[in-house]
Amino acid sequence: MNAEIITIGDEILIGQIVDTNSAYIGKEFNKIGVSVYQITSIQDDKNQILQALADAESRVDIVIITGGLGPTKDDITKHTLCEYFDDHLVQNDMVLDHVKELFKKYISTSPLLQVNIDQALVPSKATVLHNANGTAPGMWMTKNNTVFVSLPGVPFEMKYLIQDEVIPKIQKEFNRPFILHRTVNTYGIGESALADRISDWENALPSSVKLAYLPSLGKVRLRLSSKGPVKEIVEETIAVEARKLYDLIADVIYGEEDDETIEAVIAKLLTSKNRTLSTAESFTGGTIAEQITAMPGASAYFKGSVVSYATEVKINVLKVSKDLIKAHTVVSAQVAEAMASNVRELLKTDFSISTTGNAGPSKGDSNKEVGTVYIAIATPKGVHSEKFMMGSQRERVVQKSVNKALEMLKKEISKY
Repeated sequence: MNAEIITIGDEILIGQIVDTNSAYIGKEFNKIGVSVYQITSIQDDKNQILQALADAESRVDIVIITGGLGPTKDDITKHTLCEYFDDHLVQNDMVLDHVKELFKKYISTSPLLQVNIDQALVPSKATVLHNANGTAPGMWMTKNNTVFVSLPGVPFEMKYLIQDEVIPKIQKEFNRPFILHRTVNTYGIGESALADRISDWENALPSSVKLAYLPSLGKVRLRLSSKGPVKEIVEETIAVEARKLYDLIADVIYGEEDDETIEAVIAKLLTSKNRTLSTAESFTGGTIAEQITAMPGASAYFKGSVVSYATEVKINVLKVSKDLIKAHTVVSAQVAEAMASNVRELLKTDFSISTTGNAGPSKGDSNKEVGTVYIAIATPKGVHSEKFMMGSQRERVVQKSVNKALEMLKKEISKY
């Protein structure tokens, strides 16, 4: 069963907002056996909307339309749907009562204008989907065996309607296959090297199982996908192949998509072992600390960070020796290790991690090549560092280094 998502709004096309709605709908539909065939973004233009609806009708079973249902003149979706379905707008009394109730409860300082009342106008052929979180109702219409569902573009309103109205109705009215995706997360190995390690297994996969590589900075996700009419068979097929995959690359797997992030794994390790952590960051600018402290309860194990971006902060706060810096430059294994050891001592923690490097575009207080990075970890048993060449693009250098630092930290904590 295939679906297409059509997002309506100039604000998406000009980059003013990011289309998070399509990602959410795609994920939720996948859970109920509906495959998203295509995502189309178009302007608030009648002719474009009509063409997009016709194109979608020719290729999918369900069309989800988001946006263009507001009370202002630039919101034209309802009028365009009437033209496409050869229909007209009628007032829905239940929607009107809901609009009045919302204004009475939450917008009592503003009068109920005609444009607000007009939110209760819906195509006469539509089944109204109640929007408890807003004034624009969802609408369910059918043409030539294709279902069209129009939803508001406001994310929290759209999500409510998908969960409470659209999905239950799809589940009731359609027979769907069972779709399963299982995504294994790997750290510290490149896509090519990973593909080489698992090539024999990949070549032997049954035809019902598809493998996708999803590389990002410092990590690669492997997604196994299968679908079929019998849930138990699909689950067992994926489980068998996943076990084979774990046997091959268990050393670089840290979890699965629906499992915890690596920060959450680190949090559990530190908490269970009653250990503490600090960071000393230079070119990463506190990003490691930010990701660590994004975890609820981080105060139980994370003591703090020194963002020693400037050389004088390394000297004056972290007490890194001027002579050490002069001999090796700030981008060196020696300075990285001194930063890690000294912040561990300064904040009295069990573990600490430090970063120093040239993220670019200029070399800063070092003559090392742009992309040169040193990451050090101090533990109760000592300190060690590793050198990496992370490329020349600044943002990639930073994020790859953060991911590598977290990978190194997890491995080190696991030894204790």
